[in-house]
Amino acid sequence: MVRAAWIALVFVFAAMPRCSVAQAQAQAQTQGWLVGPFTRPVDAPVISPRPQSTFTDPVSGKPVHWEALHTFNPAAIVRDGKVYVLYRAEDDTGAMVIGEHTSRLGLAESEDGIHFQRSGEPVFYPDRDSQQENEVPGGVEDPRIVEREDGTYVLTYTQWARTRGVYTVGIATSKDLRTWTKHGKAFGSEGKYAGLKYKSAAILTHRVGDRLIAAKVKGKYWMYWGEIQIRLATSTDLIHWTPVEDASGKPVELLKDRAGKFDSAFPESGPPPLLTADGIVVIYNAKNAERGSGDPKLAPGTYSVGEALFAGGDPSYLKARVEEPVFKPERPYERSGQYAAGTTFAEGLVLFRQRLFLYYGCADSHVGVATAPMPGGMR
Repeated sequence: MVRAAWIALVFVFAAMPRCSVAQAQAQAQTQGWLVGPFTRPVDAPVISPRPQSTFTDPVSGKPVHWEALHTFNPAAIVRDGKVYVLYRAEDDTGAMVIGEHTSRLGLAESEDGIHFQRSGEPVFYPDRDSQQENEVPGGVEDPRIVEREDGTYVLTYTQWARTRGVYTVGIATSKDLRTWTKHGKAFGSEGKYAGLKYKSAAILTHRVGDRLIAAKVKGKYWMYWGEIQIRLATSTDLIHWTPVEDASGKPVELLKDRAGKFDSAFPESGPPPLLTADGIVVIYNAKNAERGSGDPKLAPGTYSVGEALFAGGDPSYLKARVEEPVFKPERPYERSGQYAAGTTFAEGLVLFRQRLFLYYGCADSHVGVATAPMPGGMR
């Protein structure tokens, strides 16, 4: 979520009308390209804070309770018939306000996509390595993950250097989800984008058998990135990325805020997009405006989930966009915690047992899951 919004949060509890499955189905029927409807298979978080977990921080050399306060904003992948979730975990150091703790990534695995076994220590974290300057203090946040054709896992994540007020998208790779190689900033540490503050990066995927694999269009990989506006970048190796620019040499803007809508404050990239027979379905996170210009059906500051359709042969060409959220905070655990305005912040999406499983952050405090039928265009 945007840093400025973290500082100026308005914590509001509001009675929020529920969007029924029938309403979601009606929206899907009028826009047949939509993914969904999403429903909750369990009415509870699937991953929550665990204060007893300890880890010796390699930077300070001291033990920390690395997942004591919050566990949220997850990435997800299927490996060997199980769902693996990489979730952001905040320790109990720093000031007791949003964004002031250190974040690391924990790993959890599940046979059914709902009930998880967790590793005792984080698998990805700030270290005395080449990225220490970009990740200390602050940490590694908000991951998304895809699988490359050769089985390598590619992670995009936020590097947060709190004392310098700098955040950026980092890239890392792994063969086993436990041992990672960090490759640095997605747009490089030199050139015109070296000083850019950017986050939230989701790489296009398509179905290959029973897996979702990073997809190429016109010989390139594509990444939808950013908050405030959602933009686009390309790569030939999934590690080094180049923003797609407009005629003026600035990153092209694909999605931005809409007054009176659920995304009236801004849109932000969500989980890896899906290449379907209808085009590219981008599932994105949307913040409702906090002062008068938002959707009155949602509490000010609410984060819900939207969808947009881009052309399969041209990832920059917007074909359609929903008018209402496809998923939003409804349950108490989605509207209480350190972000009480409510979030269903989607970051993980997998194809598992012929259904889509969407993993999302609940109020910046827990991990939730929702499922949906597999789109017809992916069969």
